[in-house]
Amino acid sequence: MNPSSVARRRLLVALVVSTGLVLSAPFVGVVRGEIRKAFPEQFSLIINGMVGAALLAAVLVGLSRIREHRMTRYAAMAMAFVTGATFAGLTGSPDPAVRAVEHFHFVQFGIITLLFYRTWRDRADCAALAMPIMAAFIVGIAEEAFQWFIPARVGELRDVWLNGVAIGCGLLFAAGIEPPVPFTVGWRPGSRRLASRLLAAAVLTLAAFIHTVHLGQEIHDPEIGVFDTRFSAERLAALSAERTEQWKTDPPETRPPRLSREDQYMTEGLQHVQARNTAWDAGDAKAAWRENLILERYFQPVLDTPSYVSPTGHRWGPDHRADASERAKDTVGQPFTSAAYPYPLFYWSPRLLWVVALLAAGALLLL
Repeated sequence: MNPSSVARRRLLVALVVSTGLVLSAPFVGVVRGEIRKAFPEQFSLIINGMVGAALLAAVLVGLSRIREHRMTRYAAMAMAFVTGATFAGLTGSPDPAVRAVEHFHFVQFGIITLLFYRTWRDRADCAALAMPIMAAFIVGIAEEAFQWFIPARVGELRDVWLNGVAIGCGLLFAAGIEPPVPFTVGWRPGSRRLASRLLAAAVLTLAAFIHTVHLGQEIHDPEIGVFDTRFSAERLAALSAERTEQWKTDPPETRPPRLSREDQYMTEGLQHVQARNTAWDAGDAKAAWRENLILERYFQPVLDTPSYVSPTGHRWGPDHRADASERAKDTVGQPFTSAAYPYPLFYWSPRLLWVVALLAAGALLLL
C-alpha cells in the first residue's frame, strides 16, 4: 500500500478515536456512576483492573514486536511506566476512587498519543515525535473544554497539563514499540512547516480554552470582601435579574440533560452555598456570614428558587440569619477573601491574551 495512503488511514483512525473520546465525556461519568452504585466497595478495584488489563495487553503487543535493539526499546517502555507510576503516586488524589479514574484517564491519552505517533512515525525526523504530542495536546484541550461546557463534568487547565504527562509517557512507550527508523535529528522537507502549523493550532486552541474557562475577575465589595468569579459585577447583576425572571415560570427542578450547557451562574452560586454551609458546620461564623452576603447580593435567585439540588432553595431562615449575624458582628470591617471558586482564575485582559496568542501563531506559520 502507498505510504501516504497508510498515513491517511492511520490519521483517520486517530481522529475517529479522539472524537469518540471527546464526545463520550457526558456518558463516561454515567457509566462510572452506575459501576460505583452497583459495586461501591469494588469500584476502585474494577477501574484499576481495566487499566491493568490495558497496560498488560500493551506490554504483550510491544514484546511481540521487539526483535532488535531490545535493551534500548525495553528501557523506553519501562521508563514510560516508571514515569507514569511516579507521577500518579506524587500527584494522585487521596481518594482511591478518584485516583482510579485518574489512572484510566492517563491510559486513554497514552493510547491517543500512540495512534497519532503511528500516523507520523514514517517521517523519521523530529516531526515523528513533535506532531503526536501537539495533536494529542489539542485533543486533551478539546476534551477538557467539552467537559467544562456540559453539566456534571469538570474541565480545567490543570487537567490539560496532566494530559501532557500522559502524552509524554504514551509517546515514549510508542517509540519503544516502533521506533522511527531511520531517524534524523532535524527536519526533512515539509516537516517543519507541517509541525509549525500544528503548533500554531495548539497555541490558538489553548488560548481559546483559557479565555473560556480561566479568565475571570476578582470582585472587591467593600461591605463583604473579595471573591473570584468569571463574570463582572455588572454581568452578575444582569444574570441575577435574568434568572429571577426566567425561574419564576421555569425553575431548574430537574437535573439538566447530559448533553446540554451547564449554567455557570448557577454553578458559581452553588459553590458559594457549599462554602457557606461548610464554614457554618465547621463553626466559622465569619466565613459563613460573608458567603451568605455574597449570595444575597449577587446570587439571590440561587437562594430563593427551588431546584434539583434543594426543593426549598438555599436561603437561611430569619432566625438562622439573625444568629449568624450576631456571631459574626465582631468581624465587621475585617478583610475576607472567599475560597468558594474551586479553580484558578486569571485576571488577564482577553484582548492581551489574544494579541499574544495570534502573534505567536503568526510567527509559527512563518517558519
